[in-house]
Amino acid sequence: MTAVAGQIRLKLGVVGKGGVGKTTVSGLLARAYAQRGRHVVAIDTDSNPNLGLSLGLSLAETEAVPVLPRSAVVGSGGSARATDLIAEYGRQTPAGPTLLSAIKVAVAGAGCTCSGHATVRSLLADALEEVDLTLVDMEAGLEHLSRSGGTLAYADLLLVVCEPTRKSVLTAARTAALAAELGIPEVLAVGNKARTGEDVAFFAEALSAERVDLAGVLPYDAAVAAADRGTAVGLTPVAPEVQRALDEVMDALDAAHARAGALSR
Repeated sequence: MTAVAGQIRLKLGVVGKGGVGKTTVSGLLARAYAQRGRHVVAIDTDSNPNLGLSLGLSLAETEAVPVLPRSAVVGSGGSARATDLIAEYGRQTPAGPTLLSAIKVAVAGAGCTCSGHATVRSLLADALEEVDLTLVDMEAGLEHLSRSGGTLAYADLLLVVCEPTRKSVLTAARTAALAAELGIPEVLAVGNKARTGEDVAFFAEALSAERVDLAGVLPYDAAVAAADRGTAVGLTPVAPEVQRALDEVMDALDAAHARAGALSR
């Protein structure tokens, strides 16, 4: 699939504290963008990679996805080309996106994963002309923003996944501060697992107090939760209210990216 003419190419980092549903949200967004006709490459940077499951691959298929070579550096100073790495190491998923696995720790004492993060950083620095959306599902926490150079330094946007807790909102605020230091133009939050109107109000009020823009709120969906416990989220139809929320989040992301692009010109 080639990029659709006239569409804005977006490099999106999905981040958040552990347990907020970051990989599930990454899978839902990657699938939804693909359903809009976007050419999507989803990169799993978790040392315990599971994004393939959220995109419809079986456990065996997810385990079989080859890991990007740690020595690969794309663009200036390197010999690798992004298109070649995607063609060789990418795997098409039932949900639509192409999946890349950047990091995997399979044995104890395997050593630092910094070189894998450097490969992702160089991939994001490349033009990626044939890709409409490059979505990076980051490991939990903030270390990826504090590494030398920052794994996501060349991302256009960061999306912080929050659950209705003060701790996840504080993570969003800290993420926004670190992103500003790296020069990432936009940080938005998405509320996840909202069960009540009080949850929705909490996201709006708490994030506003921290000056983090809210892209939308995803309601808790029992079918998605069940899929996470068994079959792949990527093969599970989402409820209409979840789809509406996903559409709202994607529209907010596209608008923020367009706004950031206009300011940089």
